[in-house]
Amino acid sequence: MKTRAVVLRGVSTARPYSETRPVEVEELELGAPREGEVLVRIAAASLCHSDLSVVNGDRVRPLPMALGHEAVGVVQETGPGVSRVGPGDHVALVYVPSCGFCADCAAGRPALCARGAAANGSGALLHGPSLLTDASGASVHHHLGVSAFSEHAVLAQESVVPIPQDIPFTVASMFGCAVLTGAGAVVNTAALRPGQSAVVYGLGGVGLSAVLGARAAGAHPVIAVDPVPEKRKLALQLGATDAYAPGEAVEAIRALTGGGAELAVEAVGSPKVMAECLTAVARGGSVVSVGLPAPDRVLEVPALAFAGEGKSLLGSYMGDAVPRRDIPRFLELWRTGLMPVERMHTGTLPLAAINTALEELASGRAIRQVIDTSGMLDG
Repeated sequence: MKTRAVVLRGVSTARPYSETRPVEVEELELGAPREGEVLVRIAAASLCHSDLSVVNGDRVRPLPMALGHEAVGVVQETGPGVSRVGPGDHVALVYVPSCGFCADCAAGRPALCARGAAANGSGALLHGPSLLTDASGASVHHHLGVSAFSEHAVLAQESVVPIPQDIPFTVASMFGCAVLTGAGAVVNTAALRPGQSAVVYGLGGVGLSAVLGARAAGAHPVIAVDPVPEKRKLALQLGATDAYAPGEAVEAIRALTGGGAELAVEAVGSPKVMAECLTAVARGGSVVSVGLPAPDRVLEVPALAFAGEGKSLLGSYMGDAVPRRDIPRFLELWRTGLMPVERMHTGTLPLAAINTALEELASGRAIRQVIDTSGMLDG
């Protein structure tokens, strides 16, 4: 079948992206679902910094690639052997297709699935090579097993999680990456306990989701740090008790917490910010890093912070989430009002406006823009 999709053919740092247009909407041929795969009509796809990181080369991926990894849609067709979902089901898409059998999957850490990582790194799907080809017949790689900036996508059934049909698409679209990563870093990786203090550096979609996760887990105080005043204001509306610009943050955190926070979440992808997080936590405190720095960046921190002060630096990929467990429970928190992710929704744009959306994200003005990929949204 034919589908319109956003394709990146070469990395670009030339801005503004709205003018340099590093990606284009192309008509591609999409193969039918094979065994263990499903065809999904994409309803809403959110634009994430991980998409931008592929465009600017911070995340090296095989090109050409059909982008997009945070989305929700409706199952249209299933291949042989599919038992998890059926036609008509609403599904959230997950960017790590966990095989269920490798050592990490068996240990309850599907985000680190070896087979899923290998498929994602090669631009393939979990059950086989790419199903996308362009007008010349050349193969186009899948982005993280999803390629959601498209009218339709074929995914491994391990990449979809059924969700209730009454959840608005614009809301549900943020749960497969931003919420899993941010809130998951707090409740899964850090295992935050009620009453513990938490600080979040970087207030994009992932960082604000960490604020929501800390609030839902009963943290106090919840401190937000970002250079953009509007993002600090939004963090306060989402449940942060205090918000600061980076230059004043460490001193304020120490004053509020009596020496340092018990948890710091780094959602920037900056070694400098990681190092500051280590200074902002108390003795015995933990730093969880969820940001994705460029691969050549190096972290330099005082070695004594660990054995000497008992601090921990933890990496968290996809919030150490188990998507089939965590997406439904986070959606229930949304129903109760504890995770109002709709407040992070900056705007809805058509597929053709993808370069404008990339520039809004790169500029820091946008948090979560939703792409209406196939005309299923009301606005």
